[in-house]
Amino acid sequence: MSGHSKWNNIKRKKGAADAVRGAAFTKIGRELMVAVKSGGADPEANSRLKDVIAKAKAANMPNDNIMRSIKKAAGAADADNFEEITYEGYGPGGIAVLVRTLSDNRNRTAGDIRHIFDKFGGNMGTTGCVGFLFQEKGSLILDQEEYENEEQVMMDALDAGAEDFLAEEGVYEITTEPESYQAVRDSMEKKGYAFLDVSLGPVPVTWTELNDPDLADKMEKLIDRLEEHDDVQDVYHNWDR
Repeated sequence: MSGHSKWNNIKRKKGAADAVRGAAFTKIGRELMVAVKSGGADPEANSRLKDVIAKAKAANMPNDNIMRSIKKAAGAADADNFEEITYEGYGPGGIAVLVRTLSDNRNRTAGDIRHIFDKFGGNMGTTGCVGFLFQEKGSLILDQEEYENEEQVMMDALDAGAEDFLAEEGVYEITTEPESYQAVRDSMEKKGYAFLDVSLGPVPVTWTELNDPDLADKMEKLIDRLEEHDDVQDVYHNWDR
């Protein structure tokens, strides 16, 4: 089975998060708070919370921190103020960009995101301007060094209901349809697999290269600034680097 690997982009995002782990944990804590407020503190009855917990574990967030965030969220009122907003736009060279945010001030966040796009040679567009270039997929990343039997990993993933399996760049990348993401992840976890990264979100239908070094440098800086913003949870793009 084959396909274009998303690991380059995932690995870069994870590396950036590791460099500023405190900020990454703060953002995950915000997601935990919103998930609890939307569906309760029991992950077995709240699929969104279960997804965020899996994301937190993949980011090496300690279990004590996760449970403390959930407990705090269950008694907090300010989570109701956060609104999930996705902004769309183009980076340098026409790279499609989606920016998922959790904001307690829509006007502030929109202004900040627009400014970042403008500063690095992009432009923020209207809703739907690039969304059609992405499709929702689940992605589960495993370390090849930790699980050396590729055939066994592939069989376990496909038996669990995965759509695709790719071994590349030192990792196994398991892709799922949105509706089977949780079942595949749960099945693999029950078999003892620990993930480097888990995500359910937009994946590019096609990828775009930037052959101009100046455009590539601006695109790199655009992604960095977006990911550093306190309100930004995830940045998705179709840059093939």
